[in-house]
Amino acid sequence: MKATLGYLRRADQDFSMIEPGDHIAVGVSGGKDSLLLLYALSLYRHIKPDFTLQAIMLASGPTQPDTAAIEAFCHRLQVPIRVEPTQLYQILFTENDGRSPCPLCARLRRAMLCDLCKQLGCNKLALGHHREDALETLLMSLIFEARLHTFHPKTCMEDTGVTVIRPLVYMQEKEINNM
Repeated sequence: MKATLGYLRRADQDFSMIEPGDHIAVGVSGGKDSLLLLYALSLYRHIKPDFTLQAIMLASGPTQPDTAAIEAFCHRLQVPIRVEPTQLYQILFTENDGRSPCPLCARLRRAMLCDLCKQLGCNKLALGHHREDALETLLMSLIFEARLHTFHPKTCMEDTGVTVIRPLVYMQEKEINNM
């Protein structure tokens, strides 16, 4: 965990991700990346205590997921969680005319997460993207858009006023898998 906190601290310092008074929503999917990020940020509060956390999760499948284990994890970390039901599945798989749902899903999820941040009074949204996610995004951009582009570690979403941060951007996926 020491290495994870080191990556998080370096990203915070390099990109000024976490500022005094921030209310940070952590997008939790239930996967290893987002749960590690939530845990690391909960520990980071002891190093840099002037920010608060809120876990947010979009229920996007055809049925309501069992979130009891994630809710218990958040309770142990003393981080409130909000599970928001959505119509993502219906939009992507019944109203999308057979097109690839990936680009639309990414845009809709980010918009829903930012809207939820605003409802909860959060000014930042932390996502669990790591180094390989940035590299994969670069490769996909090159192949499908013929341009060199990847996501930024810190991005202000002008239309919502929410800033998206990716505190694990320096961490390798294999390190997450070994935790």
